[in-house]
Amino acid sequence: MSESLLQKQIRQYLTTAEVAERYRTAASTVRYWRHIGYIPGGVKRGRKVLYDVTVLDAWDAEQSEAGGRRAA
Repeated sequence: MSESLLQKQIRQYLTTAEVAERYRTAASTVRYWRHIGYIPGGVKRGRKVLYDVTVLDAWDAEQSEAGGRRAA
């Protein structure tokens, strides 16, 4: 059975806890990063903040490039 469009869209977002797990840090750190503008801002849906996986992937790539430039 094929996955519905809604299920695909839901899967493309991570919760604060999932982002914390991705970066091996505490959820409170992710909330702080969002507050100071360090991490790309999430989308607030009700009481939850959701982060788009594609935006985080692009941010990761940007951070890797910036880190590589500093080391050279």
